[in-house]
Amino acid sequence: MPLTAGAIDPPGVDDVYWREEYAKICEDDAFLAQIVAKADLPSLLIALSAVTGDMTMLRPHLRPPFPLVDTVAPANGGMSEVAQIEARALALAALKQLRDEGLNRPRPLDDAETRAVIDFLTNSAGDTDAEILTHEMDLAAKKLGAPGWKFADVAGDREFSVAVIGTGMSGIGAMYRLKQAGVPFTAFEKNPDVGGVWWANTYPGVRLDTPTFGYSFSFAQRTDWPHAFATGSEIQDYAREIVARSGLRENIKFGVEVVSLKWEESTGYWDVVTRTANDELVHHRFNAVISAAGQLERPNIPEIEGQSDFKGVRMHSARWNHDVALRGKRVAVIGTGASAYQIVPAIVDEVEHLTVFQRSGPWMVPAPNYYDDTPQVMRWLVEHVPCYGQWFRLSAFYQAATGRLHTAIVDPNWNREDSVSAKNLEVRETLTKSIREQWKNYPEHVDKIVPTYPPGGKRMLRDNGVWAAALQRPNAALVTNPIVRFTETGVVTEDGVEHPVDVVVYATGFTASEFLDPMEIRGASGQTIKEYWKGNAKAWGGIAVPDFPNFFIVLGPNTNYVVHGSQHFMMECAAEFAIESIHQVLRRGIKGIEVKQEELDAFVERVDAENQRRAWGRPQVSNWYKNRFGRVSQVWPFSHREYWQLTHDVDFDGGFILH
Repeated sequence: MPLTAGAIDPPGVDDVYWREEYAKICEDDAFLAQIVAKADLPSLLIALSAVTGDMTMLRPHLRPPFPLVDTVAPANGGMSEVAQIEARALALAALKQLRDEGLNRPRPLDDAETRAVIDFLTNSAGDTDAEILTHEMDLAAKKLGAPGWKFADVAGDREFSVAVIGTGMSGIGAMYRLKQAGVPFTAFEKNPDVGGVWWANTYPGVRLDTPTFGYSFSFAQRTDWPHAFATGSEIQDYAREIVARSGLRENIKFGVEVVSLKWEESTGYWDVVTRTANDELVHHRFNAVISAAGQLERPNIPEIEGQSDFKGVRMHSARWNHDVALRGKRVAVIGTGASAYQIVPAIVDEVEHLTVFQRSGPWMVPAPNYYDDTPQVMRWLVEHVPCYGQWFRLSAFYQAATGRLHTAIVDPNWNREDSVSAKNLEVRETLTKSIREQWKNYPEHVDKIVPTYPPGGKRMLRDNGVWAAALQRPNAALVTNPIVRFTETGVVTEDGVEHPVDVVVYATGFTASEFLDPMEIRGASGQTIKEYWKGNAKAWGGIAVPDFPNFFIVLGPNTNYVVHGSQHFMMECAAEFAIESIHQVLRRGIKGIEVKQEELDAFVERVDAENQRRAWGRPQVSNWYKNRFGRVSQVWPFSHREYWQLTHDVDFDGGFILH
């Protein structure tokens, strides 16, 4: 039976992966000592104190300092060696207690215990982040996130329904919260299955570039991940599992694409036109629409002279053709971003020759475990210590909330083009040293490899050495001269050299700035959202747009992170704002709600100013976060705290128009 909030015992636990019972510990003291020696101590202390009820283990002098991370986070939250010794002794004694007393069931925390955990994680600096951590904490006395109202209680006899566009991660988040509130909804998915970007991207080597435990919803805290950085298929399975466990599939119409939306002010309905697989256009009426169409959906394929003359195979990384055999072929990969970084090492030993065309090299953060299985110690802990995985996730979430943001803040008095501050330069030098070490046998290539832009100007990749190793294979070549044209048998670069290839892979990203393409969305005044934006997408919180009542975007403009944060947290905040807006419409008995223009203008002014003070917003940096006007339309430059406050402390009477 699918698990949903309210159907879980004990009440208040909002997690489709919730377990009432864990495996009992039978191992001897020596084995447990080995486990403790390799465990993440902050997570283990919290988990054991929660199970035993002994919160005195969370001693003030053992609180992890979680120092700001320049490149790689220190183990155990930066605890001192002395603190680690004491923490291991406490943890070993508590593990023995779990074994000897057969304690294998989670124990929900009361208010005081919840506060003790927050104080431990934040070193008593967590007042401002208490709500956020409570949102992410399974065992919190009052976990936040689930709607505090039910449709049946506020709607009366009113007919009301919501359309959800897309069933990738953001669509799943919206559907889950809608179902919790009991709001009738229908989701439209143009693909044959859920997963969005993870359904579409099946190229060789596809996987997360963030640690797996950080890539999950607060209401779906899976802990038995096979890899430290999950593969694409594992994330696709995760999406399917959430939908199955929460009973959402019955609300989804697959193979149906939303073509257009039109708000009818007189009736308070959206006219939603869909196209079926048989090319049939169907009209539907909904009171509200949540767009979860995603940013990384439409492939960006650069226009290059002579592309149609090329006799070989061309494909984008997000539209991988698995019928094309690469063995023995000459393959070109255009681009050196996240997808290229994964594809190149995955295929280099299979192809006859691999040519990588680079516009700018990527910055890479050391991650030696990037391809590793989840460690056996972690597997044992999540199976035997109740909620250890959830506490590990919470600790990782707290540290990622600030991440490396401090390294990307611009010093206005800094005058170097390759960095934006003294700290940023320090990071640059650390990462450059790593690159030089990897290329020590080919020092003549280092200048091609080291990026010219400041660290943090683009998303950093994870470095376990395979990228450098792949490019140094005898059958690989890195080309930095720009491509000027295709021929029938290859590509020609600016230096006049023709590179013969059989297969071209575009690892060139997506048309991320063209939000909501290709849908036509017409608002209250009759203008389309494209006409309103004029190519410069702006939305309050990335969610709401003036003139478009009851229309909400999840992961809209300015909701990406570069060096910090959790994308799932952003998704959930946006979905929770949308659900509360629907609540306001129902409670007030009105037709719709839209953000005021002045509210959006103030929001955009603040976000734009802050993005200019970040490495990715500097004029010398070219990236996909900027639209054709040079404005950063993709990135959220602040912390989790500001987005939480924006989306949860809302003045609906002051900042919004009620229809």
